[in-house]
Amino acid sequence: MAIPSRHRDVLQALCSGQLTITKHPDGCLMVFPRSAWETFRDKVAGLPMSASGWKRIFLGNAMDVDMDGAARVLVSPELRTSAGISKDVMLLGMGSHFELWDAERYAAHEAAVMAQAMPEALQDFTF
Repeated sequence: MAIPSRHRDVLQALCSGQLTITKHPDGCLMVFPRSAWETFRDKVAGLPMSASGWKRIFLGNAMDVDMDGAARVLVSPELRTSAGISKDVMLLGMGSHFELWDAERYAAHEAAVMAQAMPEALQDFTF
């Protein structure tokens, strides 16, 4: 996957192009700059034993990758399959990390979210 140009320089400066990719509960992948991954990893590792299944999903599937000279990263076949990624992808900035979605799967997910009522947590939110 080619990292979009608007993110390349920031990722190079922030983490020297070192990223970690793992599964997300919504069926996409999370792509972390390495320093943000380490923070997330420590939070997950500190979860109680009742969350051991999710610890395995997040930590056991994590793969370290490096951007190459052309600002591309190799997403493993296992992670691509788990996220249903075939060809076209969406890379969404989420603050401390990115979400990597199969484009069709993301369009369906977004349509489903938009069809739902606004959650209570957003009722007083000003746009």
